[in-house]
Parts: sequence; C-alpha cells; structure tokens
Amino acid sequence: MKDQAPNAPGAMSRLSDAVPPHAWFGVSAVFHYLGPSLAVLLFPVVGVLGIAWFRIASAALIFAPVTRPWQTFRRSTHRERVLLLALGACHAVMNSAFYLALDRLPIALVAAIEFIGTIGIALWGLRTGRNTLALVLAVAGVALLIDIPALLAADGAARTSDLLGLFWAILNGALFVLYIVLGHRISESGASGGVERLGAAMAAAFLFVMPIGFMQALAAFGAPLLVLAGIGVGICSSVIPYVCDQLAMARLPRASFALLLALLPASATIIGAIVLRQVPGAVDILGVVLVMIGVAVHRPAPPTVPGSTTA
Repeated sequence: MKDQAPNAPGAMSRLSDAVPPHAWFGVSAVFHYLGPSLAVLLFPVVGVLGIAWFRIASAALIFAPVTRPWQTFRRSTHRERVLLLALGACHAVMNSAFYLALDRLPIALVAAIEFIGTIGIALWGLRTGRNTLALVLAVAGVALLIDIPALLAADGAARTSDLLGLFWAILNGALFVLYIVLGHRISESGASGGVERLGAAMAAAFLFVMPIGFMQALAAFGAPLLVLAGIGVGICSSVIPYVCDQLAMARLPRASFALLLALLPASATIIGAIVLRQVPGAVDILGVVLVMIGVAVHRPAPPTVPGSTTA
C-alpha cells in the first residue's frame, strides 16, 4: 500500500470500471503480504538484501514500458524531479529495512508497526480525540505483539536479534511515513498521473537499491529458478498490489478506502500463518485486533494536509 496517487489513466481506468473497487482492494490486501511472505522463504538462498533488489528491479522493469519514467522526469520541474528521486531513495531503503525486519520478526508485527506511522500522520493532520484513541489502541496492540516480558526473558543472542528486528521495523515504519508525505507532495503538483509517478519512483528506487543488494542478487543469477522466484516476488509485492491500489482508489471514497485498510493487519496475520507457519497465540490475536480497531477508528486528515492519504 505504498503509493499515494488517486488516479489510474487510460486502459487501467476502463478496467477499474469493469470490476467492483472492493474486489481490487481485496486482491491488493492478499498480495501486499503474500509477496513478502514468499520473499522470506527465499532469504536463506538469495539473501535478504538480494531479494529486496529483485523486488525493486523486477517491478521497475515491468513498469518502465508502460509508465515511461524517462518522459515523466523530462516533463517534471526541477522540484518534482528532486521529489521523485527522494521518493525512489526512500522506497529502496524502506523495502530493504522491511525485509531485514521480516528476517527477524513475524510479519504481523512488522505490518502493525507500519500502521502506527499511518495513524500518527492522521493525528498530526487532524488532532482529534478519535485519532488519539486510534493511536493509543494501535500502540497497545503492537506492545502485545512484541511480547515485552518474553523479550526481556530471552537470552543475549535472541534478545539482540529481536531488538535489531524491532529497529529495522521501526525504521521501515518511519520511512513509510516519509514515503506518504513525499508521495502526497508530488501528487499536489499534478504534473503526472499516479501510475506514471509510481513508475518514475520505481525507476529511481532501482538506482538506489543497486549498491544495496546487487551483490547478493548476483549470486542467484546462476540458478534460473531463483531468478524467476525473485521476479515473482517483485510482481507479487510491488506490481499487483500497487496497481490494484490505484484501481481501487480511483473509485472508492477516501473514507471508505481508509476503513478498508483496517483489514490489512488481519491479512498479514493470516498469510503469515499459512505461508510462514507463524501461528498467532491468543495475545497476538488480541494485539492484531487492537491495531485493526485503531486503523478503523482513525480519520485521515483532509487532502490539503501533507501525508493525509494513507495507501
């Protein structure tokens, strides 16, 4: 859910009209966490940063012929180019941090931490008791998911791994906030459509992720099946959900889309249990429910406030 643009041009708009918008959101909700779950399975053979490289590289390659990022950059003003490059850099580091967190923590916890930033943006833009309650609920849910007593009781190596995972998860959440703010500021310019901005940002992200994960990814090029698997992760993680987000947001009111976001923590938990065998306990389920209630209760800030669109 990491592009902020509300419109999908041309053929995508026609396709959007042919399918109920809630169906597009449902597909996005599944693939948004299915892709990362599949990535976790590949960590031992490709490497965490190598999979991050495959995700961004394959998505950039697929989007390029359709969105023509070189044209978007050429038509943009200097300020817009800087914002697109910043958005790409943020995307590259954010996804690397996301995978580094997934290597150490359950996907439900990493996703929940990400939503704290989303609700925090809403509270910053619209300071109401409702949004304050939403943030308190989400933080309480994350605290339950972290299981602080178990963390304190863990031995040195396990505790260090968990704390490092929390660091990467918090960094990912903070960069997600920055990603939303940058995406909103770019959309305010109106220089290009949402899909074009997405393609340009993905192309920029590819440049920034090259020194981060290319060497790990290079080791997989001798095994065609691993290369195909890496491309599959990119399609599942950054192509299908991002396009479906565009198609859903093109027809759903902002309030409806924000409410549907409450389903994502449950989606992360279910997919984590099925694909990664990360079966939640009763306390974990309560934590996820609290985060979902927080997401459902929060009210996004008006469109004029930077970072108000949570997608």
